[in-house]
Amino acid sequence: MNHTEGSNELPGYTPRAGSSMAPLGALTPGSERITSLENSKGHKWLVLSVKSRAPTSESWPVFCAGDLITGSVTLDILKSESYKAIVVTVTATTTLIGQEGQNFLVIQKELWTPSMALPDGSVVPKLEKGQYTWPFEIALPNEIEVLDRKEKKIFPLPPSFTERASPAYINYKITVTVKRPALRVNQILTSEFVYIPITKPELPSPMLQKACKENIPFVGPEGDPEGWYMLPSVTVTGTLFGAKSGNVDFNLALAKPLNYARGSAMPLWLTFTGTDEQALDLLANHQAIRIFLKRSLATGSDATSDHVGKHTDNFFIGTMARAVFWPARDASTAGKRVLQGEVNLKKTFKQSVVFPRFSVRYHLEVHPFDAAGFVHAPHVSGPLLTQPVNVSSSHATGIVMRSFAPPEYAEEIQNFDNSVGLLENGNQRFYSHTGHGVS
Repeated sequence: MNHTEGSNELPGYTPRAGSSMAPLGALTPGSERITSLENSKGHKWLVLSVKSRAPTSESWPVFCAGDLITGSVTLDILKSESYKAIVVTVTATTTLIGQEGQNFLVIQKELWTPSMALPDGSVVPKLEKGQYTWPFEIALPNEIEVLDRKEKKIFPLPPSFTERASPAYINYKITVTVKRPALRVNQILTSEFVYIPITKPELPSPMLQKACKENIPFVGPEGDPEGWYMLPSVTVTGTLFGAKSGNVDFNLALAKPLNYARGSAMPLWLTFTGTDEQALDLLANHQAIRIFLKRSLATGSDATSDHVGKHTDNFFIGTMARAVFWPARDASTAGKRVLQGEVNLKKTFKQSVVFPRFSVRYHLEVHPFDAAGFVHAPHVSGPLLTQPVNVSSSHATGIVMRSFAPPEYAEEIQNFDNSVGLLENGNQRFYSHTGHGVS
């Protein structure tokens, strides 16, 4: 996708009218990043200035959906120079390890050519000694048309994605090109930036909203059926202490909608039923429950498919968090155990994205129970349940799904985050260490 815009002098950093934006306080630009080219004597003759939400001028510029990229290009030349054009370009690229990057967004804007007026209104064939400044403003589209499996489709503009040892990256950058006459090398100045789409969940049920706002316990699926998504019941059979067989049914429920903001908690509700009280106590122990949040990363031509091959070299799975559980208040009775739980979604998690050649998806997995004295019979190797979920960049409007875990249960996850996340690539395994990308 290519755009060419004419020269316009526009006002400072402002959101586009009518755009879907974050809260008003987040619109204030946090910093101005300066990037420059110097000559051999240290003179900064080409300067790119970009205003953004980034907290410091040392950070890469940060933009959210609906923001305008606002900045200026300054040329400070010590002698008369002939140039063909001065152009600022915004590009976005997907890069798979071992392959050339593919641009999916290119927006060009000519700031000056010999036929265009300078900021003072004059038209000159070449630039004389002095300093020249051109402000610019570029609007990022919310959506883009991209070729996906031989068919052009519309996709939301994806977030930046950068992690050390990642098999794929999504990068955004601003480039200033000073085009020189034939036989002379063009001068290029580049600054990367971070793009964050504003995605947020729909509001939960009124009862869940009330619990969050008033800091009171959640009401479970029996009392608030519209607030929970109930997974199919599963029967667990096994041997207790090598002496007798037993079985327990469990139901896992997730708070609706199945879309959760990073930096929040994913509420869970787990109900066990059965006639064997000993089996119930063994399996309903919070230490025996093994429910994990997994992240899959798919690359290549099938990345947008919901059925992308999980045993190919283009599919990577990492365990991001482990759910914690504690007894729900006044809910357990004879033949029934009820636990409230949650998954902590760290602020550093990447948001879900599905885009050609690159996707990030999340799902919950319920693994076989690990209870002392209980052995699954027959042996169970894979997950008992799997449920896709979505991770968004922002909280639902007016609601933060905060943690309700009692301190004694809110134990730190066993290194299951992206700092040291074990990724599974077919039959290969390697460790990934988080970089400094934002998405």
